[in-house]
Amino acid sequence: MHLPPTSKARRLREQLAQQTVVLPGAFNALTAMQIERAGFQALYVSGAGLSATRGLPDIGLLSLTEVVSDAATITKAVTIPALVDADTGFGPPLAVMRAVREFEQAGLAGMQIEDQELPKKCGHLPGKRLVSTSEMVSKIRAASDARRDPDFFIVARTDARAVDGLDTSVRRARAYIDAGADAIFPEALESADEFRAFAKHLAKEGGTTPLVANMTEFGKTPYLSVGEFEDLGYRLVLFPVTALRMATKAIEQM
Repeated sequence: MHLPPTSKARRLREQLAQQTVVLPGAFNALTAMQIERAGFQALYVSGAGLSATRGLPDIGLLSLTEVVSDAATITKAVTIPALVDADTGFGPPLAVMRAVREFEQAGLAGMQIEDQELPKKCGHLPGKRLVSTSEMVSKIRAASDARRDPDFFIVARTDARAVDGLDTSVRRARAYIDAGADAIFPEALESADEFRAFAKHLAKEGGTTPLVANMTEFGKTPYLSVGEFEDLGYRLVLFPVTALRMATKAIEQM
């Protein structure tokens, strides 16, 4: 029995209130089903994974229609909540509002948007460029205002660490929280010390907004376990392309 979108969004929030949530990345319905069968309580619809299934690089080439279609196929195949990678939100604030409505109707529990300029890049590649803080704030506010389900989960990702340094990423995170983000995702931090410092800077101001860690193998972030991320103050841990890499390796060995 498939639960309605509002129920899945609420369930993700309930999970987060009780424990650290691990979200393996799914790139099609089959991988999503295997993630659920393995016992995971939530999953991540990986933008890199969806791009790879079309033979494309992770640089924001997919349209909203394509991502919604793929994500809907995934949500129909499982009962666990799914968080979707919405890249830069597919355009200006009005486009972000449309994206929220489309993803809600497709059964997603939430979506992630980032503060890169278009054309965006994979978060662990060099040469990224950022939109202004005010532009990203406008997108977050638009996303928050557009949701019909108040439990629909909005994750704000900042790529500022690689562009302007850790202090800027903290300042941007504070602005994104004030704009209504439900969780903050600092992309491509380069050490456990950086993860710790980022969390401590936000906690100093009494912040309780959940933090997201991205465990992309072979990226700028060193490999850390879920327990290590939890100890550093992170409540959602993504493994966006682990299943994709394992599947690709298996094909190579056929």
